[in-house]
Amino acid sequence: MQPRNMSMSGVVDLAAVKAAQEAKAKAEQARAESARQGGAGAVSPADLVIDVDEAGFEQDVLQRSAEVPVVIDFWAEWCQPCKQLSPVLERLAVEYNGRFLLAKIDVDANQMLMQQFGVQGIPAVFAVVAGQALPLFQGAAGEQQIRQTLDQLVQVAEQRFGLTGLTVDPDAQPGAPVRQEAPAGPYDALLEAAVQALDAGDLGGAVQAYKNVLSDDPGNTEAKLGLAQAELLQRVQDADPQQVRKEAAEKPGDVAAQIAAADLDLVGGHVDDAFGRLIDTVRRTAGDDRDAVRRRLLELFEVVGPEDPRVVGARRALARALF
Repeated sequence: MQPRNMSMSGVVDLAAVKAAQEAKAKAEQARAESARQGGAGAVSPADLVIDVDEAGFEQDVLQRSAEVPVVIDFWAEWCQPCKQLSPVLERLAVEYNGRFLLAKIDVDANQMLMQQFGVQGIPAVFAVVAGQALPLFQGAAGEQQIRQTLDQLVQVAEQRFGLTGLTVDPDAQPGAPVRQEAPAGPYDALLEAAVQALDAGDLGGAVQAYKNVLSDDPGNTEAKLGLAQAELLQRVQDADPQQVRKEAAEKPGDVAAQIAAADLDLVGGHVDDAFGRLIDTVRRTAGDDRDAVRRRLLELFEVVGPEDPRVVGARRALARALF
């Protein structure tokens, strides 16, 4: 997959958005054709439980959390309650059939991760959803409590972030590379309507068209990209750049001012500036303010594209800022 970039050279350039859409559509068609020609698009049940270390945390947990909730089981060989809890989590990971991924972290071998999550004792169970860490429970919990917690987790992940989980195939080979399935569509008419709305300068119409696709297919990557771009353009179309930047400079602690300036940075093609501004704001904030900044940063990641090296680097910086 090619990196997706939206360079608008300081102006709201609808043609650039359309070009990005067309390039993305071609990539989606290529993956769909590959799937029809034999791509499995599914994982083995054995792949739902993985061992994670510090070297693989970025790829195995943070990146995967953009497609499926990742439940982290902090454990150790000497921990007797861990030996009771871990098999339950492993069994439930298979039973939930891809609604979450279980990552097991040995605290003796991964002290840094233990410290980053603030683990005081084990067993300790956390989740990471779209890059955000959430504490679930600590100590040996009963299976009913665990199920209730997992049900809430997968519900929030789907409703708030559109994460519908992984497709599981009992016949898939463990560890085999996952190839994308064909889109659930067809959504050609709706996606074309969105592009036409962009061409006409009807950003509200484009936003609604993309939302119509996502209401039926929350995982549609083309619609996610288009919606993120259209909403960005919609946010900045009436902004006064000088006033926005003046407020951001005068009010470094104002979350709304920094978010607005980051939007302008990105539209102007200053990708690193946009990401850096929001990551610095994450470091200075907490609670709801921090969550608002983090969510906007994830939205801007969608605009640029997850494979872009600037996004990969910013995700690492965000993880350090959060933990």
